[in-house]
Amino acid sequence: MSVCRQSTSPNDEILVRRSANYLPSIWDYDFVQSLKSEFTAKQYSEKLNKLKGVVKMMFEETTSPLDQLEMIDCMQRLGFSYHFHNEIEASLTNLHTINYAHKKQYDLHATALEFRLLRQYGYSTNQEIFTSFIDEQGKFKDCVEDDLKGLLYLYEASYLMVEGENLLEDAQKFCIKHLQKYVKEKNIGEEEYLVVLVRRALELPLHWRTQRWEARWFIDVYELNKNMNPTFLELAKLDFNMLQAIHQQDLKHVSRWWKRTGLGEKLEFARNRLVEVMFWSVGAIFEPEYGYTRRVLSKAGALITVIDDIYDVYGNLEELELFTDAVVRWDLNAMDELPHYMQICFLALYNSINELAFDDLQDRDVHIISYVKKGIIILNFQWADLCKAYLIEAKWYYNGYIPTLQGYLENGWVSIATPLLVVHAVFTISNQISEEASAYIKKSPTVIKLASLISRLANDLGTYSNEIKKGDNPKSIQCYMHETRTSEEEARKHLHYLIGEAWKTINEDQINNTIFYCTSTF
Repeated sequence: MSVCRQSTSPNDEILVRRSANYLPSIWDYDFVQSLKSEFTAKQYSEKLNKLKGVVKMMFEETTSPLDQLEMIDCMQRLGFSYHFHNEIEASLTNLHTINYAHKKQYDLHATALEFRLLRQYGYSTNQEIFTSFIDEQGKFKDCVEDDLKGLLYLYEASYLMVEGENLLEDAQKFCIKHLQKYVKEKNIGEEEYLVVLVRRALELPLHWRTQRWEARWFIDVYELNKNMNPTFLELAKLDFNMLQAIHQQDLKHVSRWWKRTGLGEKLEFARNRLVEVMFWSVGAIFEPEYGYTRRVLSKAGALITVIDDIYDVYGNLEELELFTDAVVRWDLNAMDELPHYMQICFLALYNSINELAFDDLQDRDVHIISYVKKGIIILNFQWADLCKAYLIEAKWYYNGYIPTLQGYLENGWVSIATPLLVVHAVFTISNQISEEASAYIKKSPTVIKLASLISRLANDLGTYSNEIKKGDNPKSIQCYMHETRTSEEEARKHLHYLIGEAWKTINEDQINNTIFYCTSTF
């Protein structure tokens, strides 16, 4: 972390400010605006519809439950399963109803695949489905160790475990041990495709990955599969390119908004990471009909990044308290007390939220003014909470205070901004999901707090080294090390453990809760 000296006039006291020395964006405005794609043409839409019809027919003509499971898995990995949501749900509902796995003995990979897909779509299924692969001593049978495909699928299924499922806990450790051993010692040979999947899975399980990025990776890898379905591959490539054309238009729109705000030029100390936050919004909700939501999330992400840099890097404590108060009051008159750079930021935030509230609510068949006011209040409340959380962290920094890990996380799950972004997502697609789902999310249930906690811990694990160099305020690794007097390695292990525990609760909440998980993507 370097410092820069700043004064507003020759008679002003010189104010020393920190600087993170952020590099400028590599994405030039003119370059972004020049992006074009041939895949917006009508001919590609017609071709897509024809391929969808062929795949739908393939799926409906497949009578084997296992073959349908394999097709669903492949559709998901290739990124086009959203086109066949009704067909997939009908197939899994039927499979769950007839309880197929208990009528016919599956091999390990099929059993694990059924378990994972059913749980992923919110159906209840018991870990006891795997007991046939365990011997009288409670250990996995010898034949399992040499079943690479079975081990891989069991490993992936284990990440949908819930609290108290010790069998799956043991299965995960067992699979990790033997999968690592296999890829290290065995010759790849004809199993090249599987080994590539294993290596990828050991880096991060499929359940924890971002679907859109995984699809782009898998499209290339799928060609290694000797049983590759050419129609699936053709549809995946076409669908990806057509979606990318839509996402480029979203980016161009947001880029024009960003330029109008002037934040990138006027606040040179802050990060200009518009394209990066656009990538995040695509990862969160990529389907073509949710372009407005992606744009809103990208705008919110860009504003969050700037405000985060004000609190973390540039602003002094007195200024940060004034800015927090201005956001809480949500009053343009509060701008008079702010320094010029904060006035620019506050005005951009104020205008963006008011514009969002009006745009999203103007089509409702109710009295518009009351809904606009209500929308602004809801969004302002979330932004105020975020700024309050940022201010707490700033006070820790200026006071040289290192909180306990628990104390840090109680604030950190808010400062990571996930709750704010979830509210923005709900706000913009509330006409597209049920009122029940909307009400569920607005209650800010445990699942949102846990998702925020995972985001916070994963963020800290990834940025720890850079933040140490910058001299940033303490994050979760430092807090745990300071509290327990342990090493960085032990701290990282503990954070990974907390992430795993949070996922167990999220998985449990997902079971029989398909309203939230299957009707929305964020």
